[in-house]
Amino acid sequence: MNTASNIDQLVFRMAGSMVLISIALSLWLSVYWLALAAFVGLNMLQASFTGFCPAAKILAALKVPAGAAFDVRR
Repeated sequence: MNTASNIDQLVFRMAGSMVLISIALSLWLSVYWLALAAFVGLNMLQASFTGFCPAAKILAALKVPAGAAFDVRR
């Protein structure tokens, strides 16, 4: 099993973490933190249509290896 992370895995981890952090902050501090979860969700939605993901671009510039999201052949 390869323990090195690729762009796909890191983007999913970052998005999931941001949503969970946003929900926790909305419970502890203010309901307005849900705007962060909405922003992350909208960004994921637009990325599914356009193929443009700012986080993926940044990770690619940092020379993180590319990955095949949902590769069913593994």
